[in-house]
Amino acid sequence: MGTFRKARADAPAGFFETEAAGLRWLDVVGGPRVARVLGTGPTHLDLERIGSAAPTRAAARDLGRRLATMHDAGAPAFGVLAPGARRGFFGPLDDPLVLVDGAFDDWPTFYAQARLRPVVEQGRDRGVLDRDDAAAVDAVCARLGALAGPAEPPSRLHGDLWSGNVMWTRAAAPDAGGSAGDDGGDEPDGVAAVLVDPAAHGGHREADLAMLALFGAPHLEVILAAYDETHPLAPGWRDRVDLHQLYPLAVHAVLFGGGYVDQVRRLLESLAHR
Repeated sequence: MGTFRKARADAPAGFFETEAAGLRWLDVVGGPRVARVLGTGPTHLDLERIGSAAPTRAAARDLGRRLATMHDAGAPAFGVLAPGARRGFFGPLDDPLVLVDGAFDDWPTFYAQARLRPVVEQGRDRGVLDRDDAAAVDAVCARLGALAGPAEPPSRLHGDLWSGNVMWTRAAAPDAGGSAGDDGGDEPDGVAAVLVDPAAHGGHREADLAMLALFGAPHLEVILAAYDETHPLAPGWRDRVDLHQLYPLAVHAVLFGGGYVDQVRRLLESLAHR
């Protein structure tokens, strides 16, 4: 097994330790395979090197089932980080945004206080968002109770599950070791998904699925159907996809500006009057 090293000399304190803790926390029996942590320090993280393979429908179906199992492993509260994590981060290695963490009793409160209001302030600090954007976020936050759908317990989330953080590889042989996700489950064509680069926390399971849809994922409808068969999603979940995409889109607006800012503003306007 080869080693892949992520490194940044000036990484924020706790950045790599938090990523390692998240990977270990997501590694549950019956859940997806996650990149195995080989070592970590203040300026680096060593992971198993993962070979690439073409995604297949069978592997996508397997991923959907396993994501439901991972989510069902649960979390103590909304907003909690993985055990051993020092501080939450979201975004690229060269410019991650700090996440607000804590223990929130319900998802609307968590989303408002730990995601939407903080990210608009980060945008204002960078001169990307303005006072009107903050007011629009407040209007959406005031409606989260009505927008959120049925209450659910906190799930164990990857937290940044866009398609780039799902790698596809040849499934490990049964005697080759592996993560807890390698539980002998059926991978009929020998391909499996591997999760990398988490922003792991206790959150709403629809958020991970919305992230998969944000920039498109291979065989997305297969993944979603298998997930729904394993742990049915609440009625109206498709109508809430853009609500869960609001935060990652706002992060992209803060980090990259441009069309993401307009996209966030249009989404805020839609949600405020939905």
